[in-house]
Amino acid sequence: MTDQPPASKPEGATKTAVRTIKVPEDRDGQRLDNFLLGQLKGAPRSLVYKLVRSGQVRINGGRAKADRKLLSGDEVRIPPVSLSDPEDKAPPPSGFLQRLEAAIVFEDARLLVLNKPTGVASHGGSGISHGAIETLRALRPQMNLELVHRLDRDTSGLLIVAKKRSALTELQALMREEGGTGIRKRYLTLLVGRMPDGTMSVDAPLHVGLRQGGERHVQVNAIGKPSLSHFKVLERRGGHSYCEVRIETGRTHQIRVHAQHIGHPVAGDDKYGDEAVNKRLREQVGLKRLFLHAASLEFALDGGKAPYVLNAPLADDLAAALDRLA
Repeated sequence: MTDQPPASKPEGATKTAVRTIKVPEDRDGQRLDNFLLGQLKGAPRSLVYKLVRSGQVRINGGRAKADRKLLSGDEVRIPPVSLSDPEDKAPPPSGFLQRLEAAIVFEDARLLVLNKPTGVASHGGSGISHGAIETLRALRPQMNLELVHRLDRDTSGLLIVAKKRSALTELQALMREEGGTGIRKRYLTLLVGRMPDGTMSVDAPLHVGLRQGGERHVQVNAIGKPSLSHFKVLERRGGHSYCEVRIETGRTHQIRVHAQHIGHPVAGDDKYGDEAVNKRLREQVGLKRLFLHAASLEFALDGGKAPYVLNAPLADDLAAALDRLA
């Protein structure tokens, strides 16, 4: 059996050589997938996961999972890959750049905080060329910006980006603290139907599955990860419940699936919601999207010495829909 000729690389692509990189001290504790994305500039996230799953990426000679936390001094083997020349990639449209520049609600030497508009992905991939992080990097080309966490594409609100590795590491440690005490997260949402008065806590494990085509679908399942949300009714509007939500864990689609689980799905949710109610709200009050907004974040850096209280007002389209429900 003869060897196949090597596949020709796409025009404008660069073939990298196999490399073994020693993890520097300032990357201690970073996830493998995020480390690889930093090393393979321009590589789609899907390619990085494929390389890891196939065993082509090795840590100290052994296979590893994408969420493996690296240690300073680890040796990471990175296989040869074909990457598009970053200069060949079209920059984000100027209008989109201006839109995200205007959405920055806080910035200091360590952090940049965005009031992310609905419809904007946290990062590119799966056919999305320019997510929030790629666009912010285009706005701040001299900075080494890293996402601290993510928001669903359809969710609006606060998205934290770290400018310094030390801030990223400390914030990620705060996010892992038991009971959500490290970072207090507050969301605003409209739930379908009349929720009971007071606060309802939902303690239900969540499992992420994949549907045909690779779409993520989350459901309450005993084999899932522990997940805890607290829903508090603020107002009754048009037979529905305007609520504050505080979460102690940050699972994929957590609020949306927990709301569905208690029989009061998030208004405008086309994945886990009530199709008939969504249609009615769209026609009657102009609610054309998911009513979920990351409204505030509270935490402290420097071991508690530097407090941050961040707020993002309810998006205009959600406020208008709420007013029409009164």
